[in-house]
Amino acid sequence: MIIFIISLALLGAYYFLIHYYHQSWKQVPSFGNNAIHNFVAAEKISVIVPARNEEAVIEQCILSLLQQSYPKELLEIIIVDDYSTDGTADIVQRYHNQGIQLLSLQKRNISAQPIIAFKKKAIETAIQAATGTLIVTTDADCTFHKSWIKTIAAFHQYSKAIFIVSPVKIKPANTLLSIFQSIDFAILQGITAASVHKKFHSMCNGANLGYEKIIFYEVNGFENIDHIASGDDMLLMHKVYSKHPNGIAYLNAPESIVETLPAPNWKAFINQRIRWASKTGQYKDKRMVFVLALVYILNLCIFILLAGSVVQPGWLLFFGVAVFYKTLIEWNFVKEVLKYFNLQHLMQWFPLFQPLHIAYTVIAGFLGSFGSYDWKGRKVK
Repeated sequence: MIIFIISLALLGAYYFLIHYYHQSWKQVPSFGNNAIHNFVAAEKISVIVPARNEEAVIEQCILSLLQQSYPKELLEIIIVDDYSTDGTADIVQRYHNQGIQLLSLQKRNISAQPIIAFKKKAIETAIQAATGTLIVTTDADCTFHKSWIKTIAAFHQYSKAIFIVSPVKIKPANTLLSIFQSIDFAILQGITAASVHKKFHSMCNGANLGYEKIIFYEVNGFENIDHIASGDDMLLMHKVYSKHPNGIAYLNAPESIVETLPAPNWKAFINQRIRWASKTGQYKDKRMVFVLALVYILNLCIFILLAGSVVQPGWLLFFGVAVFYKTLIEWNFVKEVLKYFNLQHLMQWFPLFQPLHIAYTVIAGFLGSFGSYDWKGRKVK
């Protein structure tokens, strides 16, 4: 009974948090077509794609990048092969004559120090070689609108932002896992847009991130955060935010949306979420820590109600009530975010996935702090 009362109290606080996100989401300004249409390109941009064992997807990513409408002479595409053991490098090399640069992390890593954060090292290696003034990072399984880079460049010129956070969408598929990920990821994107716009807390995704090269070096890149495998996006953002809180902006434009593939199976999905949770202890943004603590403790209390119903069947009613109110609190916000990403047809699944979302949040959060995970064939503690 005490757990149920605590859950209700936390749901009260959670209501105000979600209400704030919802109102902030509606206030995120759209970056209009006129600004993009009238934009005259002048800045060189370096797109960086870290890749490890991505032979199944890397070619689609390359073809999408080659279709960009941004002037070819102002666009540099660098793919960093992170010790791949498949045909990734061979596929990339085929596009050398079309301007795709291939860097080998294995050949360029001459340091005697062992690498812990391979993805950070790959990005850092590419930035060292980059000749663009604006760095844009993405992932090897991503595809893009043909005006993606043009939109980022126009927004950079218009907003004067030094760190640009842009939307990412899971490519929908007809599996329960894909549907679950599409909904879950879209919610995270809605929170990202709201929090960045309001400067409530810092949040981003490395699949669609832009920042000035000079700023990367001003904050000393990944120094002091290279002891943790994950966090090439959010931990870097925290460093930039600490020096330039007004230099971060969210780019809200349909052309800026990047599509990425869902995790192929439940094991890969859980590993991904554990990896994301593993960097929580490194956050310097106390507001972010507060939000994560509130969300985790709320989900933990509701999960305890479910687990406790095994020995106390009456707790199942308490669990049902808590889940109902949590769903009610989130409903309008989730509905609008899914509509933005053209995923409104998935709304019917949202309440059905609530128990699963609660369970994975608790498990991934715990293992992110005390467990280990697999990432690209590497075991990370």
